[in-house]
Amino acid sequence: MGKDLLAIGNSLIASRLFLGTGKIPLPKMKQVIEAAGTQVVTVALRRVDFDRRDENILDFIPDGTIIMPNTSGARTAAEAIRLAHLARAGGCGDWVKIEVIPDQKYLLPDNFETLKATEQLVKDGFTVLPYMSPDLVVAKSLEAAGAAAVMPLGAPIGTNRGLKMKELINIIIEECHVPVIVDAGIGRPSHAAEAMEMGASAVLLNTAIATADDSVAMALAFRLAVESGRIAYLAGMGGETGYARASSPLTGFLD
Repeated sequence: MGKDLLAIGNSLIASRLFLGTGKIPLPKMKQVIEAAGTQVVTVALRRVDFDRRDENILDFIPDGTIIMPNTSGARTAAEAIRLAHLARAGGCGDWVKIEVIPDQKYLLPDNFETLKATEQLVKDGFTVLPYMSPDLVVAKSLEAAGAAAVMPLGAPIGTNRGLKMKELINIIIEECHVPVIVDAGIGRPSHAAEAMEMGASAVLLNTAIATADDSVAMALAFRLAVESGRIAYLAGMGGETGYARASSPLTGFLD
């Protein structure tokens, strides 16, 4: 199998496992990222301290990694746009993960405000990856607005419950032309493999690795699961049937 690269904006990426850093302790950050083999990490702007270099999260991320600030904490499109510009002005680059979450109980994204922020930030020259509740109409609107990918949630943030939105995500994968990155709720390597087998372009997770007893080993497990799921998807898996089919002939050998 040749190079299987993921195109996001103007970048070609070999790893299809994106990693959130919000819950990973700084002393373990580099080990976890290297074990995951990820090339893209998200960071919350509030964890970036440009004035205290000894505690700046950016110093714990390996060189060459794409930094994708997220707009965590934004409750409106205007707040998300402001955070994105602050991150770029601080040297974090043009990639941004849009999170607009006014709901503080279930942490579900506001798709309407997310679309507004995406439209403006694309005009401002950002590579925009919006986090969204799975909705085909919204996904197509984000695509039309110039989003570099769409990122539907698998389950609410931090729940580790897996692909509870599987059917809706599958529709988005079938109908959208931009990469579909499953984000939030993935709790086990098997969940990540399942998302990749469906045809997702990548997965993004944080809690499942950060809260594992051995976060470095779990990062490796997710890396292998994502790679396995992608290979299975490209190989073309056999279809399901409603009846048994023998794997070996049942006639002829006693004649």
